[in-house]
Amino acid sequence: MKETDLALSDGRRLHVYDTGEGNADDPLAVFWHHGTPNIGPPPEPLLPAASRLGIRWVSYDRPGYGGSTRQRGRSVGSAAADVAGVADALGIRRFAVMGHSGGGAHALACGALLSERVLATVCISGLAPIHSDGLDWFAGMAVSGAAELRAATDGGEALEHLLVTSEFDMEQFTSADQVALAGPWTWLGVVAGLGLKGGLGGMIDDDLATVRPWGFDPSTIGTPVLFVHGAEDRIVPTSHSRWLAGRIRSAEMWLRPGDGHISVLNSAEAALDWLLAHAGKG
Repeated sequence: MKETDLALSDGRRLHVYDTGEGNADDPLAVFWHHGTPNIGPPPEPLLPAASRLGIRWVSYDRPGYGGSTRQRGRSVGSAAADVAGVADALGIRRFAVMGHSGGGAHALACGALLSERVLATVCISGLAPIHSDGLDWFAGMAVSGAAELRAATDGGEALEHLLVTSEFDMEQFTSADQVALAGPWTWLGVVAGLGLKGGLGGMIDDDLATVRPWGFDPSTIGTPVLFVHGAEDRIVPTSHSRWLAGRIRSAEMWLRPGDGHISVLNSAEAALDWLLAHAGKG
């Protein structure tokens, strides 16, 4: 995997990861959008499947994480311009996108704002916009997770105070999540630790962007979208994916019984198969 630093026209830097070479659109390029707080390398547990399927992973540290410059005041929709910049630099014309947790909304941003380039989108365990008509947004969230996002609605100072004075709550994760974190998805703990190594800036900006206007309407996505959600998710309730899938005409939803926020990633390999099957329909 090649890692590079991409200089953007606004003076920022993005740290980019790429498992492919050259400027061809074949094999299928899939942009990975990491969770909160993580850094951006593509998901290590999925690398063998991607190699088998001929998928080229491309990803980057979101602003404020790892080697990418912080971008205060960014919106969820800001990710689309960053992805377009990375794709242009690598000579990738069209691509698919996949995001997990805090990265799910950023994948949707690309589907909505880069409609001429995004072939298909996968959103795993992702949130809906906070002002979603008919959705009780906080209902079903673990107490600690809801407190974090409520603090974000009060602004950056309130959020930072909560983050530095609170202990991490492992009870957010189901028993199936904890098995996944101790087994095939141990990698997530590694990238989460690295995501916080440089400070809280990226996490704060992610949370603030989540509870502010996103800068796009998910219902405008016209290319295939797959929502994957664990039925027992305590961090992002299934109502969020249900709400989104009900408003995107091209959407399909996989609800995984017995899975939580992390263990649902055991379905990600099947989601790669779905991307290959649907990318030609964009």
